[in-house]
Amino acid sequence: MIERPSPNHDERPSGKAISLLLLHYTGMSTMAEALARLLDPAAKVSAHYLIDEDGTVYRLVDEARRAWHAGVSEWAGERDINGISIGIELVNPGHAYPGYAGGYRPFPEPQMAALVKLARDILARHAIPPQRVLGHSDVAPARKTDPGELFDWERLAAAGIGLMPRRRVTRHKTLAPGDSGRLARGFQIRLRRFGYGIAVSGIYDLATESVVKAFQRHYRRSQVDGIADAETRAALDDLLDQTGL
Repeated sequence: MIERPSPNHDERPSGKAISLLLLHYTGMSTMAEALARLLDPAAKVSAHYLIDEDGTVYRLVDEARRAWHAGVSEWAGERDINGISIGIELVNPGHAYPGYAGGYRPFPEPQMAALVKLARDILARHAIPPQRVLGHSDVAPARKTDPGELFDWERLAAAGIGLMPRRRVTRHKTLAPGDSGRLARGFQIRLRRFGYGIAVSGIYDLATESVVKAFQRHYRRSQVDGIADAETRAALDDLLDQTGL
């Protein structure tokens, strides 16, 4: 592990334990650009760790400090995600954003192996429940898409890091943008119970669609379309069953 201290951190809030591990991609053209930004005091962004595609791990912020990686975000009613989380950035150009190079691609084996080792070490130090190993898009679905649908969440879960749904038969009715009523409201309640920051309006609006896409990027990666089909709804049911939420 290479020490590259970032100035972008402050004190964690008193009385709150570290209870969430948050994964990101850098969304920048190169490793060098990403590291420079995370070390730039003017940028006011950071993470605790950065993992290059070759598996090299950089420690930027001590875990005892609050790194600035989540931005405006929410999970299970908590809005100071930086205050309760450890953030890991994975070098990857990400989905095309204005000003950034495109080239979103799978995360290579050395990078994933390094992530598994680092995440296991973190989970050994902190009581982070499996359902609170999350992607940036989970806590900020209207703003973020990382680490995205090419990230191998199943590999992490198989290594004891995080949680994934089990396959199950379902006859759920599909819910889609524009739907409203009891079923839409119940689905929103269940998304919120799991942890997503979603308003319970009974209307399948754009905000609900964004949350569903975030859910699919993590828990049903084969199709990310914002439509709560039977498979998506069954996945949510299974996760709620597994966690007892």
